[in-house]
Amino acid sequence: MSILRHYSFIDYWSGQFKLMEELSWLVIVSASCLLFFLILKSFLWKQTRYKNRPPTPTSLPIIGHLHLVKEPIHRSLQLLSNKYGPIVNLSFGNRRVLLISSPSATEECFSKNDILFANRPRLISGKYLNYDYTAMGAAPYGPLWRNLRRLAALDIFSTNRLNMFLGIRKDEVRFLLKNLYHSSCQSFTKVEMKSKLSELSFNIIMRMVSGKRYFGEEVDDPEESKRVLKIVRDIFDASGASNPGDFLPFLRWVDYKSYKKRIIRLHKNSDRFMQSLIDEHRNTRNSSGEGARLKTIIDSMLSLQDSEPEYYTDEIIKGMIMTLLVAGTDTTSVTAEWAMSLLLNHHVVLKKARVELDHHVGHDRLAEETDLVKLPYLQCIINETLRLFPAAPLLVPHESSDYCTIGRYDIPPSTMLIVNAWTIHRDPKVWEDPESFRPERFEGLEGEVEAYNFIPFGQGRRSCPGAGLANRVMGLALATLIQCFEWERISEEEVDLTEGTGLTMPKVKPLEAMCKARECMLNVLTKL
Repeated sequence: MSILRHYSFIDYWSGQFKLMEELSWLVIVSASCLLFFLILKSFLWKQTRYKNRPPTPTSLPIIGHLHLVKEPIHRSLQLLSNKYGPIVNLSFGNRRVLLISSPSATEECFSKNDILFANRPRLISGKYLNYDYTAMGAAPYGPLWRNLRRLAALDIFSTNRLNMFLGIRKDEVRFLLKNLYHSSCQSFTKVEMKSKLSELSFNIIMRMVSGKRYFGEEVDDPEESKRVLKIVRDIFDASGASNPGDFLPFLRWVDYKSYKKRIIRLHKNSDRFMQSLIDEHRNTRNSSGEGARLKTIIDSMLSLQDSEPEYYTDEIIKGMIMTLLVAGTDTTSVTAEWAMSLLLNHHVVLKKARVELDHHVGHDRLAEETDLVKLPYLQCIINETLRLFPAAPLLVPHESSDYCTIGRYDIPPSTMLIVNAWTIHRDPKVWEDPESFRPERFEGLEGEVEAYNFIPFGQGRRSCPGAGLANRVMGLALATLIQCFEWERISEEEVDLTEGTGLTMPKVKPLEAMCKARECMLNVLTKL
């Protein structure tokens, strides 16, 4: 009897274990089915949500559409837009890319979706050269960026601040005129303009930032100037070069072409230089006070550091210096070089600009910034130059932070936005005879053009805050160069207008021109 009970007990628990095993399998199968259902639902939801994607070319495995992008990039992207439309979906390696090349699509991105596209894509150069994405140009949209942008708009590039630095701009323009006059005072002489215009814009920015001249003649320390020039050039090369590792992560792991190593080395050199500027200003303020000298941008930021040291760190100040160097130097000088090149190829335009200057300014003094409002045709020349040769043919990339629709197409989060300003500025649907240099097209508009037809400084909340400074420098430089000198091409052939590669679309061939002081301006030039 006990044995029977024993077996009954065993049978009972065996049955229970089998039941538990069956229930476990049932739970596992049910959970698996539920998980599969949820994954399928999520996939189908995403497919449904993003089912209406923009047209896209045929892509290759891993690299996507990178094989379609050739130098110059703005032209190869224009070909894609011509074939697939003004809104194109691309994949650059593992990055989703939205290519925009029409005013209406640009307006959608930077008006109703401006906040959604207010981020910047995280690139390797931004991590090191922009202090871990804390510089204004690379910072993500948020409190840090808003504060830096407010600082730039209300202090660094405010009307009062630009007026304070008027003397710097006048000095540097006079240095340029003096240099040209001594080399071409009596007869036509060939001059190379690229380096002279670069020195002009570099010195203006560096004097605003630090109070020191670093380039050209009459510098305090020529050897230091050479080191600084190399650092600045290396920064431009690194900022303008596309790094495949930003799109193909496996190249980042192997440090393709030692890009990361070079960026880190450049960061150390540039950081050392900018820290020396900050320390020099800090020591001067501590030892003797600011005194009567002109307050530089570093001085202003050190004053902010005094009140909020935990926020305005040295890294934040160095990030602002870096932003000003990259955004405020080559852009201006390259645009001025394009403008002079176009004028040399269009003598009727050059003559008309000179007549305007002679009428409103005369021959007894140099043109001043206050004269620019009386020189509308000169501003038309600047605008037409920026239309044909924008300093940023591809606006600085943005990145979406959430789902949105552009032109009825579904755009997922983390999509890099590329706006081809070069294509928009040459669109025959937007501009009549778009390939021709015709400053007259801007006459009567008083600087106002359809907002998204003309975007040399970008649009939206992340547009360039330094547009006012750029227009002042370009306006004053061009006005005085036209007023004081006669200009001719070095041969009967027109100046080559082929675009080169790089962040600011420089000329392939640096501008050389024949220059001679105007006799009617000798009384002014001899006093420089």
